[in-house]
Amino acid sequence: MAKTISCSDAGKDCGWSASADSEEELMSLVTEHVLAEHKEIELNSESISQIKSLIKEKRS
Repeated sequence: MAKTISCSDAGKDCGWSASADSEEELMSLVTEHVLAEHKEIELNSESISQIKSLIKEKRS
């Protein structure tokens, strides 16, 4: 089952969302997006944990 996340899940006013087959692949996409569009977010163990808690299972 695919994993999904969006910036709106985190309360951000941003229309970005992504889905991937694995959490690792999804987190790679999240990291790319955060570094490009949300430079105010520091990617550290705490923020990564918070982001991972927002990941949802996408049902087909």
